[in-house]
Amino acid sequence: MFSFSEIEPPRLGLSGLEAGLSDEEKALQAAAHLFAMDKMRPCAAALDRMSAEEAVSATSPLLPYLQDLAASGLFDLDTLASMEPARMTRLLPLLLEELGYGDVGLTVLAIALSFPAFAAKLSGNPTLVERFGHLPGCWIVTQAERGSDVLDMQVRELAPKAAGQDRANLTARIEGDHVVLDGTSAQWMSGGPLAECALAYVPCDYGLGPNDETGYPQLIGVLVPFDLPGVSKGKPQENHGQRSLPQCAIHFDQVRVPKDYVIADAAACKLSLYGALAFASMEIACTLTGLARAAFDHALSYVHERRQGGGLLIEHQSVRLRLFDIWRKVEACRAVAQRIVAYNYGANGPHPLASNTSKTFVTQTACEAAEQAMLLMGANGLSRDHPLEKLVRDARASLVEDGENIILAIHGGNYLSDWYRQQLNQQ
Repeated sequence: MFSFSEIEPPRLGLSGLEAGLSDEEKALQAAAHLFAMDKMRPCAAALDRMSAEEAVSATSPLLPYLQDLAASGLFDLDTLASMEPARMTRLLPLLLEELGYGDVGLTVLAIALSFPAFAAKLSGNPTLVERFGHLPGCWIVTQAERGSDVLDMQVRELAPKAAGQDRANLTARIEGDHVVLDGTSAQWMSGGPLAECALAYVPCDYGLGPNDETGYPQLIGVLVPFDLPGVSKGKPQENHGQRSLPQCAIHFDQVRVPKDYVIADAAACKLSLYGALAFASMEIACTLTGLARAAFDHALSYVHERRQGGGLLIEHQSVRLRLFDIWRKVEACRAVAQRIVAYNYGANGPHPLASNTSKTFVTQTACEAAEQAMLLMGANGLSRDHPLEKLVRDARASLVEDGENIILAIHGGNYLSDWYRQQLNQQ
């Protein structure tokens, strides 16, 4: 039983009900928080009011921001690639929450631009590290006619009487010492307008047909430099939320990529893609925790300033109840996000079930938190003059980001059923 001499206000830090952080963790959190407030929020607010083309123009604040991010050292790829799992478990959620607190779109952009270079460094291949280790890039997975189908690698979610998944818009084939890419990605390739290369997972014909024995396309994972003949980009995409995250389609017209740039062939590509998707879903959860916290902080400040019904909003019992509900949503987001990072870097992980759990729960809960905070502000919450309106749009975008939540939840149910059947078979 606990003993109190008196009840003082709780001791809360940036991480809310945090039991304790090491000196290293405190320093990282403080640096990331300062960067989020001083650099990310002003840049994101400006980009939100620009057209998609203006946001990636030579006069956009985006390019100076990316220089500031590089100078900050917060996203040093060599450090992240060499970090021990136990240290990553503690530091990654702290870093991504603070950056998400600053702006979700800019956080996702930093990750997207680093994906090819990170893959090159993790490969340990000196050729790939030299060619791609310094290039900003994007991650190509989804296609115009293959969004959720990409996630359905076990081909469990076909429509009734369907013969198979829809044909890919972007395909690859092997020709001697080259991989030939032809077609177009989806139009929402994050970081695409700024990218100089891509980490692409593409259906590939190795000479025995396009599909494997399950009916899923054979895949190839390949790093593609955009200075090759035949690569072009579509118009930057105008989006509802996360407008600080530039996106576009990438076009490939019979682009010949050296086979030396392949990071995963047919035998290994599904597992490689699972790994990339699991990491992406996990980091979205950590990042959206920051958005939920930002929504709470805006609401907390507002209800202590706005007067209604003869007093401050916080003096009304119903307001305190609603504020507390947002608070516990933030704490739940943080707890789930941190728990899943620990699982994925622990002895039993990683697994898509864990990442799907965190991504679907945190994005949905963060969206609810942002909308509740907006409602506390009444009509002011709908105004583009207040940051809450943008947070609501950014949160809604996360519901389909890196996998639409319903299809991720369906696959989560599949994994739980697989686990249960395995237990039955072992009895």
